[in-house]
Parts: sequence; structure tokens; C-alpha cells
Amino acid sequence: MFVDPDCTGAGGQVLPDLATVDGRADPHLITALARTAVNIELRICTQVVPYDVAAESWFPAAAGFVVTVIVRTVDAVTGEPRYLPCAEPDEWVRSIFSTVEAAGGYFLGAVDPDTGVHRRGQLAYRLYLDTDRRAIPAPRQLVTCPQYLLSTVDIRGDATFQTPT
Repeated sequence: MFVDPDCTGAGGQVLPDLATVDGRADPHLITALARTAVNIELRICTQVVPYDVAAESWFPAAAGFVVTVIVRTVDAVTGEPRYLPCAEPDEWVRSIFSTVEAAGGYFLGAVDPDTGVHRRGQLAYRLYLDTDRRAIPAPRQLVTCPQYLLSTVDIRGDATFQTPT
């Protein structure tokens, strides 16, 4: 893993601890400069919301927490959306999800996670936790747009990124 879970962003920002974050708390924000591109800033917003859904045909009732991470990639000077390949945002999200020892999670894409509407310059991710804060498959009652499993294997191996000097 490339992101240090104890001190990640500029100014000593730390990752949210999903094992203890209160679902009623304000979103956790991290701002960091991209390591793999020049003048791109990542604005990472993590929100934990409790859920309790009733059973439906073929789907059992479920309760727990939905963790939504939105990574916005913007120009560090103008604040306008900028393209950044998924690898670096994925690292941040995997590090956040690892605070509850979750190896996976879901990638939703460049969308609003609640509506599925395209959002330029942002990537959305989700993780579902049970009431004991263990990662679980997405409860069908909560799926509002396509969700793709994040691979539990880092296919890049020991790749490292070169930062511009």
C-alpha cells in the first residue's frame, strides 16, 4: 500500500477510522496533492451513514453502515475538474477501507452515488459494514446504481510512482 494510514495528507491529515466513526458525524475531508500528476489536487470526502432496511422477496433485512468515499480531482490552482487515472484515488480508498480491515469494496464510477448521474471530475466508492463494522456484500435494497467490486488483489504489484521534480 502506498498511502500511509497514520499521516496521509498535507498538514498531517489522518484517515478516518471506520471502526469508530459515528454515523451522525460530519463528513471527513482530506486534501492532498496528486503524486502522479502535476498541479492536481485530490479532495477526498468520506461519509458514514447508518442503514436499516426491511426484508424484500429473496433479500433479507440488513442493518449497519454505508461508507461512501468521493474523490474529486481538481486543478490545484483553479479548482476546475481535472482528469487523473483511477490508480491513485483507488490507493486512497483502499487505505480508508483498510481501517476496518476490508480488502474490497465497490467502485461506482464517475457518478453521484445516490442517483447514478454522471459527475465530471469525481470518482465514487462504497463499502457496506454490518453493525459490528465488518465488511459485507452490498444489501440489494441499497443499490441505486451499478457497483463494481474493487479487486482484492493489487494487480500493480510493487509498482511505484515517480513524482515530478
